[in-house]
Amino acid sequence: MDFNHTEDRRLFADTIAKFLGDNYDYMKRNEYAASQDGFSKDMWSQFAELGALAVLFDEDAGGFAGQGFDIAVVFEELGKAIVVEPFLANLMAGRAIAGLGDDAQKSLVEEMIAGGRQLAFAHTEAQAGYAPAYVSATVSKSDGVYKLNGHKAVVLNGGHADTLVVSARSSGKDDDESGIGLFLVAADAQGLRISSYKTVDGYNAADIWLEDAQAQPLGNVENGFETIEKILAVANVALSAEALGAMQSTAMITLEFLKTRKQFGVPIGKFQVLQHRMAELMIEMEQVRSAVINAAGHLESNRNEREWYVSAVKNLVGRTGRLFAEEAIQMHGGIGMTWEYSVAHFAKRLVMIDHLFGDEDFHLDRIVKLNNI
Repeated sequence: MDFNHTEDRRLFADTIAKFLGDNYDYMKRNEYAASQDGFSKDMWSQFAELGALAVLFDEDAGGFAGQGFDIAVVFEELGKAIVVEPFLANLMAGRAIAGLGDDAQKSLVEEMIAGGRQLAFAHTEAQAGYAPAYVSATVSKSDGVYKLNGHKAVVLNGGHADTLVVSARSSGKDDDESGIGLFLVAADAQGLRISSYKTVDGYNAADIWLEDAQAQPLGNVENGFETIEKILAVANVALSAEALGAMQSTAMITLEFLKTRKQFGVPIGKFQVLQHRMAELMIEMEQVRSAVINAAGHLESNRNEREWYVSAVKNLVGRTGRLFAEEAIQMHGGIGMTWEYSVAHFAKRLVMIDHLFGDEDFHLDRIVKLNNI
């Protein structure tokens, strides 16, 4: 398998990097995050015009790429600027619709890629932990109409989505892999209640309650788990690539600080102990890069192989992200904790990435189970 990026991917990465460098410094990022919308609608439109959404999907869904490496390239660049626009939420929901929907439903993905529609993937529940098959929300059918009941927690972009993709159970126990379906619910549907809030790292999420909310099924209402697992794999590769980008920016900011901050008349970067700590971070970051490449390259592999590589990279990202956050702040001293200084925001995002869709302990346990299959 060739893990080198194609020329087209390299050029697209350079295009996104230049666009973000010209338009998206961390002060603007914080301004967008603090706004009522929680992100910039104008920037979202510009990302769409740039093709940053289309590259995440294949031609059948209205995009032009959509492979694991394409996703990794985009999210690595987004991570370098800790972009708050809802790429991940739209990627997950869009993948569900593209994979299971009919032609009319797939048109929603095309609208999203063009920047005209917001999507969200409502799967996580408060009692689930990180178990991907745990779904207590239920679906019933009466007179040909599907209605959903239940509660979804920490739904990324849930408060701003025009359409929600919601998982619900038609049969079985709460943690059974069978009996789960995916459904489309309009944001203005009767019986849908949404409570939005900010996460600690500045992103948008929502809790969602469904009380006989009318829904449209996506594909077979009993066999949605395989699609959910694939979507979570894509999400974890995207998050891991984003973390890699955030690590690169954190390292660059920290190196610059070590070169300019002086004690005893010399830059603190001259002190050997700090040089060793910085060298360790750079080595760990390159290990993450290799793991991201492996996971991105195996997204289309068989289930066990795909999930092993995905859990391996997410476990490594969790451990390394925490190390980066701790070391960068410690080497900066007190200034590293201030809101006005960028490294604090990168540190918060790196720590929070670990807790999205399975932390390092969850994925370590999963690796052990997959090895025993």
